[in-house]
Amino acid sequence: MFDDLDLEYAAAIADRANRLMVQHGIAPTPSNFAVWFNYSRGTSPELKQLVDILIAGNKEFDLVTCRELFSAYVAPNLPSRTASEVSGQLNAVMTEAKHYVATAIADSSAQIQALDGAAEEARKGIDPGVLAAYLRDELTRAVARAAELEKNLSETSRELDCLRELLNKAEQRANTDTLTDLPNRRAVDEFLRTSQISAMETDEPLSVLMLDVDHFKKFNDNFGHGVGDQVLRLLANVLRKHLRESDMPGRYGGEELIAVLPGATLAVCEYVAERIRCAVSTCKLTRRSTGEILPEVTVSIGVAQFRPGESAAQLIERCDAALYLAKRIGRNRIVTETRVEGQCVA
Repeated sequence: MFDDLDLEYAAAIADRANRLMVQHGIAPTPSNFAVWFNYSRGTSPELKQLVDILIAGNKEFDLVTCRELFSAYVAPNLPSRTASEVSGQLNAVMTEAKHYVATAIADSSAQIQALDGAAEEARKGIDPGVLAAYLRDELTRAVARAAELEKNLSETSRELDCLRELLNKAEQRANTDTLTDLPNRRAVDEFLRTSQISAMETDEPLSVLMLDVDHFKKFNDNFGHGVGDQVLRLLANVLRKHLRESDMPGRYGGEELIAVLPGATLAVCEYVAERIRCAVSTCKLTRRSTGEILPEVTVSIGVAQFRPGESAAQLIERCDAALYLAKRIGRNRIVTETRVEGQCVA
């Protein structure tokens, strides 16, 4: 948390963080201190913006809010708060908003009644000056109530925007592989299901490729898991570079990466896979700690095309079978599902 901060500077930031926590009635726990230290230091513009909004709205930094701030901005890799906690805070905000709307309706009814009373007095012949003063006072109160209501609704709207942003970030973390920064299996499965439905509705093709690092275990055994991680990040970058925006790359498990290509036939997907294979084989990796040039990295890739009506599991199974055939017959190559089926027939 302190990185390479000068001791006096760090102490000054820590003192400010402690004073702010006392000012806002925040429990002096390590996680809360980490949040307010980072806020005081200004390392996260998003954290500062959100906390400033909460302070401006006089919102309480309760247990749930403090936990979410820590999870979202200090320790993003930790599990996010539970769905029940999110639901509870959203319900509280919505209850508050409904209260404001109910107040506005009540105020409007009271104002209508007051005007009806004034109209009745006018029919009785009351002094016009007195009646005008009465109407002026009633309208002044109505304007004041409307201004207060607008302020309250504006604050509630800001809080909802903050919650929406936090939920979006939590969902993004839940769908992202932390090592490669690619979509994880959960996100890929959801995208694949959506793409299958679209392919059946539009009669457009849909293809999938799966790739696996050749002899990946040797990289880990000979050079350590840090180098293995470096290899996976390299592959992730190659995938991103050679896919369209409409495609989805992802980490499917272990050293297996996947790409879903809506609108691509088997032949097009095979062409893309070959470009990826060639790009990987030309990459040069250097061990960061020693500068040592690492052995060539190669990949085997399996390709399959979606068949209308089949499940995602069936499509992945055919693609996986093609991938493992590529590894069995020599690695560093592309194999399509048609070759697997040809071997089965033979």
